[in-house]
Amino acid sequence: MAPTKKDKYVVYAAGYTRNITQGLRVYDFDPSTGRISFKAETEISNPSYITISHNGRYLYSITDEGVHAYKIQEDGTLSFLNKSGINGMRGCYISTDYENRFLFVAGYHDGKVTVLSLKKDGSINKICEEIYHKGFGSVGERNFLPHIDCVKMTRDNKYLCATDVGMDHVKIYRLDHRTGRLKLADIIRSEIDSAPHQIKFSLDGKYAYIIHEMKNIIDVYSYKDVDDEPEFEKLQTVSTVNDYHAGNSAAYALQISADGRYIYCSNAGDNSVSAFRRDEDTGFLTKLFTLPISGDFPKDIATSEDNKYLLSINNESDTISFFRMDLKNNTLVMYAPMEKFPAGNCIIIHKLV
Repeated sequence: MAPTKKDKYVVYAAGYTRNITQGLRVYDFDPSTGRISFKAETEISNPSYITISHNGRYLYSITDEGVHAYKIQEDGTLSFLNKSGINGMRGCYISTDYENRFLFVAGYHDGKVTVLSLKKDGSINKICEEIYHKGFGSVGERNFLPHIDCVKMTRDNKYLCATDVGMDHVKIYRLDHRTGRLKLADIIRSEIDSAPHQIKFSLDGKYAYIIHEMKNIIDVYSYKDVDDEPEFEKLQTVSTVNDYHAGNSAAYALQISADGRYIYCSNAGDNSVSAFRRDEDTGFLTKLFTLPISGDFPKDIATSEDNKYLLSINNESDTISFFRMDLKNNTLVMYAPMEKFPAGNCIIIHKLV
């Protein structure tokens, strides 16, 4: 999927505001060189995650206050629309449904799923649903309580999947598209002490990929809706790291390429990224490489549409690092100086509409 000369791209990057007030930055992105140039920044408190609506017109961000909504202007800069509280602690992940009618927030600290309705102009309307996960996990130091890390809709827009690193499972909720209310439909149970961190679906919606933070693995599932019931079947488990990886590694970011042919992930602690070729018929993954990213704690990654460039935002080294990928020869080469970015959490390459 090669960019055309008419295509315009920006990069959105978000990070904790420990010593600054502008936690969200906008960069121009040149798809022919993979270089970025600073464009604008927005004052916001601790944006731990950002997302873009599926129509490409709005950006939503976690903040200490709850959530912020922005309109994406023609040049990629952001125009503030409004904000809303979530009646809980600061969220860690945010996403929308595929009709851009609802906004979902995952709560790591309080184990809460929040659903907010959206207005036609992209602004936030009101809270529709609040669900607290309950129970006790198995690791007393970290996982003894529910911690929701990710909330993501199936691509048929029927079910909301909530990964819980504290309980080692993913809860599958049926979404009422009229009210925004959720009803538990199923539970995907991961291995004990695996910590399912994020879930993503193939472009055709037939396969789900769940990255597990503590065991450094990706589980591959088939997905289909049978008689209005979700059906997941585990197909494969692959390691996100090499056999000689660093200790205390934690699999973290998970991305599917724009053409659906590749899966990428980052490994904090090991400070590496991995690339997998994806069989579009079976959903199976074949590892291409696991290579270092020259930064500390790669909390998120973004790849260009043509799979030539990879950007890593490194939370503990306060940097964004840039790499040219050759997926035929399984190489990853740093091609530009690192960009300073304090306590980075999330990065997105976005094609302007």
